[in-house]
Amino acid sequence: MVEILIVDDDIQVREVLKILLSMAGYTVREATTARKAIESYKQQPSDLIITDILMPDKDGLELIREVRRIHPDAKIIAMSGGGQIGSEEYLSWAKKFGAKYHLSKPIPRKELLKAVETVLNA
Repeated sequence: MVEILIVDDDIQVREVLKILLSMAGYTVREATTARKAIESYKQQPSDLIITDILMPDKDGLELIREVRRIHPDAKIIAMSGGGQIGSEEYLSWAKKFGAKYHLSKPIPRKELLKAVETVLNA
């Protein structure tokens, strides 16, 4: 079974993604911070990581870089709801750092599932 690690400091976002992905047949793990996600990934790599960009301890860009150092072929989807410079700017950096796909919040269900399938099948 495909396992997805969701990384977001917002519990509501994690819960919605977990429900949608679980209903689609995926096994879902969660991390509330980039640091916890990196430790979790080191112990048990997942098939896909879906990470927020703006988080308090380390941002998603740092997470992407560290995971890519551990596993250069890691499959990562970045997501962002904005911030001071806007989500498109953050997401363009995420792609440069190695995210395979990027999504702007709020994420429609169909768009999320399409992104997951696209990245997993790449």
